[in-house]
Amino acid sequence: MNTIDVSSRKARAIFYSSGDWKKIRQDRLDLDNNECQWHKAEGKTLAAGMHDEHGNLVVLEVDHIKELADYPELALDLDNLRTLCKDCHNKRHKRFNYKPSKKKRKWDDEWW
Repeated sequence: MNTIDVSSRKARAIFYSSGDWKKIRQDRLDLDNNECQWHKAEGKTLAAGMHDEHGNLVVLEVDHIKELADYPELALDLDNLRTLCKDCHNKRHKRFNYKPSKKKRKWDDEWW
């Protein structure tokens, strides 16, 4: 198997739009029953079509367990993939700061 080029943003965009990626991605989602594997490990079910604890529709993503940039030869290895919800995937890659909000509610009916 040839190593996938992921050396640039453009190369990664080409990879993620390829038929090979779309097929293996769907295979992983199917094997994981369209459920976030981190939530499942905690005994919780968070699947496509559900709403998360914030009321947002769950978006599932397929994560490379061994980083794509470091292990491009595993780009299409089914055993190197897992299904995560968008929030868990973002936490895994430290894309957002997940500190609890310090904002206090003024009224009991306030939502954010």
